[in-house]
Amino acid sequence: MESELQGVLELPAGEGKAPGVIVIHEWWGLNDQIKTSLKRWTEEGFVAFAPDLYHGKVIPIGQADAAGAAMKALDFPAAVKQIGEAVAKLKAHPRCNGKIVVTGYCMGGALTLATAVNVSGLAAVIPFYGLPGDVDWSKVDAPIQAHFAQHDDWATVAGAQKVKESVKVPMELHTYDAQHAFCNEQRPEVYNADACRQAWGRAVAFARAHAR
Repeated sequence: MESELQGVLELPAGEGKAPGVIVIHEWWGLNDQIKTSLKRWTEEGFVAFAPDLYHGKVIPIGQADAAGAAMKALDFPAAVKQIGEAVAKLKAHPRCNGKIVVTGYCMGGALTLATAVNVSGLAAVIPFYGLPGDVDWSKVDAPIQAHFAQHDDWATVAGAQKVKESVKVPMELHTYDAQHAFCNEQRPEVYNADACRQAWGRAVAFARAHAR
């Protein structure tokens, strides 16, 4: 359903309180792939929200030049602020137990880690193949579970390893014999069903362990 939180909100079955998860979209925008991810989180018992950082703009899958331009034009500090506002509002949602996990893919993975640096009190952060550049890793106070592809020249395993060495919180780093965006079912040229299934299972278990 459309939400006043500038994005899409999905609720789990029932009436009881549940942990919350913020899902941050790729450089394509808030498309059907991300909306499907939201529904999967609700099926696992989470209140799920995806902020629309492009404010209605969605780039068709495959138009990488346009997506790259959209990402380059994005004001990253403003996006992190918007994500922080989404965290606060979801935390106060009547169906939420007050514990929030942040996750995201590609650009969203980078923003997940940037949010971890700038927003305190998160239950956990789960970035998928994204790195935010130079940030103050000492500010991260939430446990991290990271998922990176071994065949990725942008979000490299080496870069992820440097994050692990820099943070002062527990961090799991899982790597996969796959390419960047291996969880994107709309991109058959890189989608890896086995790696995606394994990463999803790990992500849900990690989120449950830290947000219950």
